[in-house]
Amino acid sequence: MRIGFVLGEMFAGLRRNLTMTLSVVLVTMVSLFFFGAGLLVQKQADILKGEWYDRVQVSIFMCGDESLAENCPGGAVTDAQRDALRTALTDDPLVDQVFYESKQDAFENFKETTSPTISDKVTPDQLPESFRVKLKEPSRYLELSAAYVDDPGVEEIPDQRAILQPLFTVLDTATRVSLGLAALMLLCSMMLVSTTIRLTAFSRRRETTIMRLVGASRALIQLPFVLEGVVASFVGGLLASGALWAMVNFGVSRLQSRPGFTTRLISTQDVLTETGPVIVVVGVVFAVIASLFSLRRWLKV
Repeated sequence: MRIGFVLGEMFAGLRRNLTMTLSVVLVTMVSLFFFGAGLLVQKQADILKGEWYDRVQVSIFMCGDESLAENCPGGAVTDAQRDALRTALTDDPLVDQVFYESKQDAFENFKETTSPTISDKVTPDQLPESFRVKLKEPSRYLELSAAYVDDPGVEEIPDQRAILQPLFTVLDTATRVSLGLAALMLLCSMMLVSTTIRLTAFSRRRETTIMRLVGASRALIQLPFVLEGVVASFVGGLLASGALWAMVNFGVSRLQSRPGFTTRLISTQDVLTETGPVIVVVGVVFAVIASLFSLRRWLKV
C-alpha cells in the first residue's frame, strides 16, 4: 500500500472540507469533554467513599433512663453491662480502637457542632453515652452491628455511613447526567463524521471510480476517508483533554491547595494518565465506526 498516497489524499480531503472538519472537531471536543467530566466525577466519588468511609466510626449508643427500646427494659445501662461491652469490644478482632463517650463528653461535642440557641436547651442527661468504635476494616460494619445490637444495655447501633449517602447520591446523579449528555453528543459526533465522510466520498466519486477501474484495493480507496474522520476526532479528543486539564488545574487544584483542606481531590495527573487517554481512544474508535458505516453505505467498492 502506498502510504504517501493515502496520507496525501487524507490531507487533501481535510483541506477541501475544512468547515465540516472543524465542525467535527468541535462537536467531538464537547462530547468527549462531557464524557471525561463524567469519568472524573465518578473517580472523585470513589475517592470520597474510600476516604470518608474509612474515617467513619461505629457508634454504639447505650440505654438511658428514658430509653424506649426493647433492649432497655431496665432503663439506663448498668456499670456491669458497660464494662462487659467494653471488654468484648476491646477483645474483638474486628475492632481497631474503642473510645468511650460519656454524657458530658457527648454534651461538649454537641455544643461544638450546634448553635448556642439549640445547645442551650439541651442538658447532658438528655444525651446518650456511647462507645465509638474504629474498625480495622470499615466495610465489615454489619458484622460488628449484628454481634452487639442485642447486647444488654445497647439501645442502638446506627449506620454512620448512611449520613454520607445523600452526597454520594448527588455525585452518582451528576455522573449519570454527564455521561448521558456525553452519549448524546457522541451520537451527534458520529452522525457528523458520517455525513462529512459521505459528502467527501460524493465529491470525489470520479476519482474513486477511476481507482476502482484500475484495480485499486478496497483498503486503498477507503483508508483516506477513514483517516480524515480519525484525525478530526483525535484533535477533538486532545482539545477535550486539554479543557479537562485546565478545569482541574485552575479549579479543583486551587481548592485542594487551600489551608486546612485535607480531602483528596482529583488531580491533573488523573487527567493526563487516565481520563485523557481514555477519551482520545473513545473518540478515535467512534470515528472509525462512523467512517466505516458511512463508506459501506455510500462508497461501494
